[in-house]
Amino acid sequence: MASFVTEVLASSGKLEKEDLSGKISKMSRKVEDTKEEVCDMINKRYNDFLPSLQSSEELMLQVDAVSKEMDTLKNCIENEVCMKLFKVKVEPGLILFHEFHSAMEEFNKALLEKKYVDAANRLERARKSVGSLKRWKTSELPLLSALSSELTVQRENLIYHLGDEWKRLVIWKLPSTKEPAGEMSFLKVELKLSNACSKDGELKPPTLLSSVLQALAIQGDLQHKIKLFSQVLLKNMLKPLVMYASLSVRVTEQQGEGTTLALQCLEESDEERCAPSKVYNKLLLVLKTLHSHLLDVSIGDKKLSAILGELIWEEMSHTIIHECLVHSIPTNSSQLEKYNTVIKETEEFEKSLKEMEYLQGDSTDLLKYARDVNCHFASKKCKDVIVAARKLMTSKMHNTVKITPDSKLRLPKLPAPSSESKVKPESLKEEVTMENSKQLSAWSLRLPACRISESVQQLMELALDTLCEAVGSSTQSALQLFFTVRNIFQLFYDVVPTYHKENLLKFPHLAAIQHNNCMYLAHHLLTLGHHFRNHLPQPLSEGVATFVDMVPGFRKLGAQCFLAQLNVQRAELLERLSTAHNFCNLDDEDNYTAASKAVRQVIHQLKQLGTVWQDVLPVSIYCKAMGNLLNTAITEVTAKVMMLEDISSEDGNHLQTLCQTIIDEGPLVFIPLAEEKKNKKYQEEVPLYVKKWGTFKELVIVLQANLQEIVDRWADSKGPLALEFSSSEVKNLVRALFQNTERRAAALAKIK
Repeated sequence: MASFVTEVLASSGKLEKEDLSGKISKMSRKVEDTKEEVCDMINKRYNDFLPSLQSSEELMLQVDAVSKEMDTLKNCIENEVCMKLFKVKVEPGLILFHEFHSAMEEFNKALLEKKYVDAANRLERARKSVGSLKRWKTSELPLLSALSSELTVQRENLIYHLGDEWKRLVIWKLPSTKEPAGEMSFLKVELKLSNACSKDGELKPPTLLSSVLQALAIQGDLQHKIKLFSQVLLKNMLKPLVMYASLSVRVTEQQGEGTTLALQCLEESDEERCAPSKVYNKLLLVLKTLHSHLLDVSIGDKKLSAILGELIWEEMSHTIIHECLVHSIPTNSSQLEKYNTVIKETEEFEKSLKEMEYLQGDSTDLLKYARDVNCHFASKKCKDVIVAARKLMTSKMHNTVKITPDSKLRLPKLPAPSSESKVKPESLKEEVTMENSKQLSAWSLRLPACRISESVQQLMELALDTLCEAVGSSTQSALQLFFTVRNIFQLFYDVVPTYHKENLLKFPHLAAIQHNNCMYLAHHLLTLGHHFRNHLPQPLSEGVATFVDMVPGFRKLGAQCFLAQLNVQRAELLERLSTAHNFCNLDDEDNYTAASKAVRQVIHQLKQLGTVWQDVLPVSIYCKAMGNLLNTAITEVTAKVMMLEDISSEDGNHLQTLCQTIIDEGPLVFIPLAEEKKNKKYQEEVPLYVKKWGTFKELVIVLQANLQEIVDRWADSKGPLALEFSSSEVKNLVRALFQNTERRAAALAKIK
């Protein structure tokens, strides 16, 4: 039609009537043909509308409406030539319908010839025509619904063909979902990239593949297709290659068939984790192969490799960091310099990805992580230290080592303090000379001989090693490591009393060890910070590096633990003495037996404790603890005897026998040292540790003394008896021991 109009306008400007009649006749025939084609198309879509119609009457009404519209359309098209020739305005809907019809014809032809880019473009042109028709005043025509439906069907048809071509060109072989997940299941993973349509020697992806990808892009379905591909690639090939050291990739190329990537197992590999360089090589082999045979295609202003890179990079780099680089971080500061190799390998890896356009930016999380090795080293070291410390704290406490006053921490030889950490001369105060002839004892600031848990000694060594790592480290790393050491001791303070709570109350041996452990830590915390402070960077070198503030807490913790055990032992002693029937009526055989048994049990308990704590507690603490418990026993016995109102001669003899047993055997529980000869000294010093020892001995004397002897020992409130008992207590004893006579009355009168 356009060529016809051009010919007419190119003529002299005159139209013969007979020529115009012929042309109109020819155009009428063309309109008839167009009408028949449209009717065929409507008939073809008839079944699509049938389910939505409610009755046959409604169907007939819509068919009549379409017929009327077609008649109108025919008349308009018949007059189109005349209207254009005589410069009459043509309805835009007619032009748009004609464009749609032409685009659909060209689409079908291109689709049959597998010219997918042309087909996608024609379909896009048809879509725009339908969109324009919807904005026209005839947008409510049933015909427009038919065109829209046809457009949808043909688009799905195109997407189906493109998907079918994609599946033929990119073929995955994956393990069954029923198989257990694991390293061996990935050995069945294969990816075949078919190049059956590519020319011999051609390195770029085949023309057909390029056409398929560009057509998908035009239709807006490429992103979805590549996203699905990226998910399968990550899950079944890229991530397993990072996670499993024994997996590698095998690339095979077959002439005329394509390239295959398959995962395989390295038999000689026994490494648990794969080194970063090996991981990078495996990943690059996969990505380079994909780039050469699949992704080196331009889609608009971007390469397909760039689209895939955007989809996989975040998750892939996250996997590399947490499954590879984390485990490659050195555990010792001496290995940090060697880590520069890993940083360079990471830079080369990213450089290769940028060359293939998988990466676009200059800085990534992967490279940042590798370069920030000092921080990660400190974080890893801190985590490992805390884990190791907690393991030591929850281990058995009864494995002990001997500590003597000569025992010292194996402090390392540290480098000279840096200029930054040295104290400036002007900040030093003037030296003050102290003139004092008295000097500190050689035993000052020395820990007394005792036994501590082997795990606590190892804990202190762990703290020392960590502080040594902090020396020479960056400021951030040094701060992390220093405060991790503080956290170790804080963790001990919180964890050990809770974790071992039951055993610390149940076993006196463990309570003594825990007491020593706390005192040992407190002792070394006094000077630990001072030893390292000048070798650490600021602000640690300015006084922050100290542990002195933790000393009172540890001393209190040790004391509370041991006092709790003493309270348990004290309660047991009192419970045993409670079975002595208050030492009353000992002339009764049963009562005497019960009282004698109670005394024997008390002595036995004290001897057992003396053996358990022997060579464990420091001598001074041992003697104080045993003296405290023995004092509890004799105080209770004294109190019971003093409460008696009537003591017969026989009762007095029995009481004197029981009390003498305590006096004779009590000192023998003082055996702080393993060598018996050395314990005699402490057994002779019992009065120093047992507060009521003198009182108890006076009581035994009184039980066997006569009235005159008692009066003599009172000696007008100046004798030894007066030092231990009040006058009222002595009088009560006299009344209980002696009958009411004049002699007793005279003796009582002298006791005042």
